[in-house]
Amino acid sequence: MNPSFVASRRSFLKVGGAAAVAAPFVTRDLIAKPPSGQVQHASFGSSGMAFADVTSLASHKSVRIVAVADVDSNKLAEFKKKFPDARVYEDWRVLLEKEKGLDSVNVSTPDHMHAAIGMSALQRGINVYGQKPLTHDIYETRRLTEVARKNKLVTQMGIQIHSNREYRMAVQLVQEGRIGKIKEVHTWSSKEWGDNGPMPTREDKIPSGFNWDLWVGVSAPRPFLGDGWYHPANWRKRLDFGTGTFGDMGCHIFDPVFKALALTAPVSVRSEGAPPNQHSWATNAIVHYVFPATAYTVPGTVPITWYDGKQLPPEPIRKLLGDHPFPDQGSILIGTEGVMVIPHIALPALLPESKFGDFKLPKVEGADHWHQFVDAVLGNGKTSANFDYAGPLTETVLLGSVASRFPNTTLEWNAAKLQFTNVKEANAYVRRQYRKGWDIQGL
Repeated sequence: MNPSFVASRRSFLKVGGAAAVAAPFVTRDLIAKPPSGQVQHASFGSSGMAFADVTSLASHKSVRIVAVADVDSNKLAEFKKKFPDARVYEDWRVLLEKEKGLDSVNVSTPDHMHAAIGMSALQRGINVYGQKPLTHDIYETRRLTEVARKNKLVTQMGIQIHSNREYRMAVQLVQEGRIGKIKEVHTWSSKEWGDNGPMPTREDKIPSGFNWDLWVGVSAPRPFLGDGWYHPANWRKRLDFGTGTFGDMGCHIFDPVFKALALTAPVSVRSEGAPPNQHSWATNAIVHYVFPATAYTVPGTVPITWYDGKQLPPEPIRKLLGDHPFPDQGSILIGTEGVMVIPHIALPALLPESKFGDFKLPKVEGADHWHQFVDAVLGNGKTSANFDYAGPLTETVLLGSVASRFPNTTLEWNAAKLQFTNVKEANAYVRRQYRKGWDIQGL
C-alpha cells in the first residue's frame, strides 16, 4: 500500500470520523436548500456512467461541479476538459474530508463501493444521486434507505428511464386498469454479465496512475489482473465487485413493473439457473418471485419471473405478443383484460391488437431525472426514484442474486427482519464483511 494512501486514510479516520457521527443531527433546512441558490456538487467517478451523470447534472443552471474523485488518473482527461476548475482527488475519503461546502454528490463507481461512499456522504448531510444498483448487498441498501430517510436528505437512484415518458406511460396504463388486474409478469434482458470460465492464475503489473488497492476498496485484497478482467470493463461479472446481469439491468427493467403494481417485498424467491462459480456470476438466469397482491393485481399472490442471457419467457407467453415484435429486453404483463409489453426502451403496447388496435395512448410527459434531483436539492419538488422507492426495488433485485447461489431451492423471505426463514445458509449473503480497517460509519 502506498504511503500517501495510508496517510490519507489516517487523516480521514481522525478528522472525518467525528463529522460522520455528528452529521445525522444536521437539519434538512441546513442541508437541502443551498443558501446561495447554487448547488455545490462533487462526482465520485470521472468517466463512463460517472461522466454521463455529472454532465447531465451540470446541465442544470444552478449546479457547479467543484470536485471529483477517481482512483485512475488515466480516466480523468475528458472530465478535466469539461470541468477545468474542479478539484481532483484520488481518494474519495479525502474529498469528503476537505470539501466542506458540498450540497450534493453522485456516486457512479463500481457497485461494491456504492454503499461505502453513499453512506459516508449521507452521514455528512450531503444529498446523494446514487447509481443503480443502489448497493452491492441487501443490508447495505436497507441502511442507506434508513439513514437518508432519518436525515431527511434528497436522494435519487440512477434509473433514469424511470422518468422517461415510456416508463411513465406503462405505469399509468396499468394503474388505470387498461388490461385489468395483473395475474403474472415475465421480464428479461439479453445481456450476459457473467463468466463461467476459469480465473487467471497470473498477477499483472498495475498500470501507472491507477490505485488498485483503493479501487478494491471494501473488498478483500487480491492481485491485479489486466486485460479488462476487473477494470475498466468486466467488474460487473465478478462476485465481489458487480451484481451480474440482474443487478445491472434488473433495476432498470424491473422498475416500471415494481412501480405500476405498487409492489412490496416478495415473500419468496427461487432460482432455476446455474449458480455462480468461485469468482463470477453465472449467465442465463431464471428467477421466480412471489409477491403479495396489491390493488393492481388479482387477489392472493402474483408471480414475477426474470430471465437473462439466452433464457426467455416460455413460448406460450411469447405468443401472446402475436405479430408484435418481441423486444431484446423488457416485460410482459398479463392482465385479466389483456396483455401489455413494455420494451426497454420504447412505448408500451396493449395486446391483442384485435382488441386494442384503435386504442390511443394518453398524453404523458417525461422529466429530466438528473434535473429533478437538483430541483429537489434546491427545495423545489421531489424526486421520483428516491431511496424510499429505489431501496425496496434494489433489495428485490438483489434477492435474485442471493437465490442464484441456491439453485432449485425456494427461499422464503422476511423483509422486516432481513432474513431468509427456511434456508439459514442464505443469510450469509445478505450482509458481507468489509475488509479489516474499512469500517464505515452507519454500515
